[in-house]
Amino acid sequence: MTTHAPQTAQSVTLPASLDEAVAALTAMPAAVPVAGGTDLMAAVNKGQLRPAGLVGLGRINEIRGWQYQDGHALLGAGLTHARMGRPDFAALIPALAAAARAAGPPQIRNAGTLGGNVVSAAPTGDSLPVLAALEADLVVMGPLGTREIPVSHLLAGRDLLAPGELVAFVRVPLLHAPQVFLKATGRTGPARASASVAVVLDPARRGVRCAVGAIAPMPLRPLEAEHWIASLVDWDGDRGLAPEALTAFGEYVAAACIPDPPGDEQLPPAVLHLRRTVAALARRALGRALS
Repeated sequence: MTTHAPQTAQSVTLPASLDEAVAALTAMPAAVPVAGGTDLMAAVNKGQLRPAGLVGLGRINEIRGWQYQDGHALLGAGLTHARMGRPDFAALIPALAAAARAAGPPQIRNAGTLGGNVVSAAPTGDSLPVLAALEADLVVMGPLGTREIPVSHLLAGRDLLAPGELVAFVRVPLLHAPQVFLKATGRTGPARASASVAVVLDPARRGVRCAVGAIAPMPLRPLEAEHWIASLVDWDGDRGLAPEALTAFGEYVAAACIPDPPGDEQLPPAVLHLRRTVAALARRALGRALS
């Protein structure tokens, strides 16, 4: 713990398994699970969080890798961004690997984890729009057993973690199709996103999935834009689209996520610029996916 924190944790537990971690959290409901600590320790340093105890997850090997399960990848919540950015993982889930590589400087990527990114639910979390577009599920373990919830439900506050529960795995469908993640930042180099877009093709269902991150408290899915553009794709041919269709898709996505104000009001210049940024990201992401 930092000496700058207003209050340090009273106890630190280092379980070696998920069962031990659940038992520790059940015994001390006020304790906070911690993996990489990139978000949690920043909050502690700012005095925004004063945990009564910490349950460290770094020794639990079963959540630091991944496995295949019924056409899905079961990703351990302890996977670091650095590990997900490697070529073997990129061949499995390209968009998530791209988001992991864009997550920040090396010290952040080496420590930050997939589960931490989801549970902290920061709007700028790079993995979140990808998981939303992939329609991933969370495998949650707790004193009452194991259950699955959609990532989108947790991010929207529709299904929160109960006392003693923690995210153990993220279950992602393997679509074996092109995926693209793009983000815009306010400066060059690794930085938090001002806007991000994930586009995933689902040829089996002849669908296009898109999620926009960083511009709202949770990733946004422009469902009407998805359905419209999917109807224009030649799924049995080369899947190419005219530049005009790509441009229209970008504008459709941006307008759905950042709608015009009512009446005669105009969008402020900064918001209008953000909408243009979202349109450009969506257009480019879809173009790359289809090419």
